[in-house]
Amino acid sequence: MTSRILVISTEASAAALVNDDLAALLAARGPLARVDALVGTDARAAATRTESALVDAVAAVRALEGETVLVDGVVDTPVRSFDSLGWNLDLAASTNAKVVLAVETEGLPAELVAAEIASARARAAAHHAQIVAVALPAPAAAEVNPEGVIVLPLPLGEDALAALDTAPAPDAVTPLAFQADLIDRARADRKRIVLPEPEDDRVLTAAAEVLRRGIADVILVGDETAVRARADELGLDVSAARVVSVEDPELSEKYAVEFARLRAKKGVTVEQAREKVKDVSYFGTMMVHMGDADGMVSGAAHTTAHTIVPSFQIIKTAPGVSIVSSVFLMLMADRVWAFGDCAVNPNPTPEQLADIAISSAATARRFGIDPKVAMLSYSTGTSGSGPDVDAVVEATRIAREKDPELAIEGPIQFDASVDRAVASKKLPDSPVAGHANVFVFPSLNAGNIGYKAVQRSSGAVAVGPVLQGLNKPVNDLSRGALVQDIVNTVALTAVQAQG
Repeated sequence: MTSRILVISTEASAAALVNDDLAALLAARGPLARVDALVGTDARAAATRTESALVDAVAAVRALEGETVLVDGVVDTPVRSFDSLGWNLDLAASTNAKVVLAVETEGLPAELVAAEIASARARAAAHHAQIVAVALPAPAAAEVNPEGVIVLPLPLGEDALAALDTAPAPDAVTPLAFQADLIDRARADRKRIVLPEPEDDRVLTAAAEVLRRGIADVILVGDETAVRARADELGLDVSAARVVSVEDPELSEKYAVEFARLRAKKGVTVEQAREKVKDVSYFGTMMVHMGDADGMVSGAAHTTAHTIVPSFQIIKTAPGVSIVSSVFLMLMADRVWAFGDCAVNPNPTPEQLADIAISSAATARRFGIDPKVAMLSYSTGTSGSGPDVDAVVEATRIAREKDPELAIEGPIQFDASVDRAVASKKLPDSPVAGHANVFVFPSLNAGNIGYKAVQRSSGAVAVGPVLQGLNKPVNDLSRGALVQDIVNTVALTAVQAQG
């Protein structure tokens, strides 16, 4: 596993001294990649379009291979208003880099050096980065002893590397880090994702981005001449996309015959099926069902029902799953939570709620979360009572019976599920209370309100809804989806398709 170190300082000379020492020591140990913190972008882009430039820099650092990646933090740029320190810390947080602070101490008494270190650590914490070590001239190192951080006397030697090795790698998962990891995983085993709404410019733009970044192979459903002409008008390159029409005689007939077979008990004839598969949602879903695509993303221009009803009729539920449900992956500032079900089932029964919990845990696990499931209620343990609490009690019992290994607690209030101090008072013996990361709401009403409240009040990025429980992946977009939302949903659909 590649280790990453990023050196920050307010003085270029101090930073260069530490970087050069570290580079020499690390190169002697094994393969080393050394770059500056503007790798993949430049100072102008970083200053004028910071968000997208940071995405490029994070991707560039993550793509570097070697035993160690050493990143020279930005100190000075031609753009005077550019927040160099903030940039360095955001890059460190999203690449899980250990941060080394180089302090210029000439003329400073020990108390001011300590104050500078404390200030830098507070700034790093605000960016969800972690300063693991401070490099100081030997005389200053002998006088300053900041708690909880390694002090490295200059010049650096092997003992400094050994000390850095003992510092645990930061484990914060920023939204940028999660999205970068998601895209890396999608790229690792490219899948074919069908997008049946290319007449929407956002979808067409997202398709070009997906292809440019190698996230997935794209299939667009539409008139090929019109689709490619619109892409040219927008300056988009979708030449690598396959474009298929619902009027394609071979495909439409194949899908109509199969759809009629699937819906025979409902009295659907082949003639009726031929009309049905002219609908782009049905056509795209049939492509997934018959193995002509690995997953579908739709809903930017159609309602949720229009997108997901065909999947209920055609793809159906996976073995052992009684209900299709959904989760939102909530990308918090330094962690990822899963909220279910916030989009599909209005009033699940205890049996259905148990299945939602198990499916939500499985989805969370697929995206790198070790699930600890909170079955939310207005009661923690026996603090409250009533039919709604009884339903959560029963759902938790059923979920435990179906999956004895699952870490699950319920009923539990939201504060007890995430706040260790509250949890220690209300459920002191629960391994989930205070540590939950998968939250199952008792109803669609509560779930939909809950995810939007967190999204709007905390600035969390809500990725989804991710549909779960289907035999093959189909995911719904909000009609207000941004291009990046569509790109993210294509990536997570591709990861679902990997199995």
